[in-house]
Amino acid sequence: MQPFPFSNRTAFESSENAIARHLARRRARGIDVIDLTESNPTSQLDLCPEAGFWADCLSDPRGARYAPDPCGLPETREAIARDMATRGIELSPERIIVTASTSEAYAFLFKLLADPGDRVLVPAPSYPLFEFLAGLESLHLDFHRLAYDGEWFIDFDVLEEAITPRTRALVAVNPGNPTGAYLKRAELDRLSALCVRRNLALICDEVFFDYALDAPRAEMASALEDCEGDCLRFVLSGLSKSALAPQIKVGWIAARGPEAQVVEAMRRLEVTSDAYLSASTPAQLAVPRILGARCSIQAPLQARLRANLDALHHLWRERSTAAWQPLRTEGGWNAVLRLPRTRSEERWVLSLLDEAGVLVHPGFFFDFPEEAFVTVSLLIAPDLFLEGMRRLDEHIARMALE
Repeated sequence: MQPFPFSNRTAFESSENAIARHLARRRARGIDVIDLTESNPTSQLDLCPEAGFWADCLSDPRGARYAPDPCGLPETREAIARDMATRGIELSPERIIVTASTSEAYAFLFKLLADPGDRVLVPAPSYPLFEFLAGLESLHLDFHRLAYDGEWFIDFDVLEEAITPRTRALVAVNPGNPTGAYLKRAELDRLSALCVRRNLALICDEVFFDYALDAPRAEMASALEDCEGDCLRFVLSGLSKSALAPQIKVGWIAARGPEAQVVEAMRRLEVTSDAYLSASTPAQLAVPRILGARCSIQAPLQARLRANLDALHHLWRERSTAAWQPLRTEGGWNAVLRLPRTRSEERWVLSLLDEAGVLVHPGFFFDFPEEAFVTVSLLIAPDLFLEGMRRLDEHIARMALE
């Protein structure tokens, strides 16, 4: 029988890598693993509101009636706009599109901005989801490498060289995942001016924006703020990170820029959203109450992130001979560690898993340009996080002596 001609857009590699195989074998044997990659906030029940809070939020009787709005229910968009106002950002609800997730928001924007075969420019290191989202829209990815010199920054010379005649959009992640670097005011102004000059749209993912740890707040900039050049730009966020509620499935796109461009973009996005109508009515009706409780929901996690980051740095400082080094983390839920280049990242991750019972992500998972880096999640319970970091420290010290 001839192979069926499935679309090339879905021809993704699905086989397990060596790390996944080692992890599965270890867990199948019931052997202890401290997972320092955990990123699901609902796995940390002590951080999240009790189930009754979510049940109350989703109990609005209007949720039993189907009366969709392609851009999102008016009260939902108004609640999002009010929440932005608490951050000092004034934006009309008419400039907001409600989606079922940030991933869907990317898909809508890729459809809006590019035709099949066009290119999207994304930062590296960054989250690996972009390859799949772009591929599903028949788009090509190009990378501009972020530089590190005590802190992460955009290398604009590299960025300019990466732009091609078919580049349609530039993606920024603010703060970066996993780098934790915030977009600075000077960088935003320069990005906007570049996008105007090269006729590109700017897509800025700000799902982790609320979680500043060691960031220069006076320099932090949201792409929803006024900026030089005033390019067409779209900011993505949602309840998954801002309210620790990935299970509610609500995200959004906020648009700013030249009025004529924004009006046309919103018209087209409304048509696209109307074809899907993905965000459920009960979830949208819950948004005003959830965002009203956002600060209290975030507070326990913000305290944990800071405590774990402090513990990580304390452990590193007290080990004057530590062979590993934490890179600066300005915000977000992750920390990046530089390991000795005496072995590959895969070998480091496998040996940490097999010999120390600790799971970390390798840098190549996030397209780090060189070896050897690993990332750890700051989301984990402090006692478990510290034990995992101690095991990591002892294992690396032992390997450095061999």
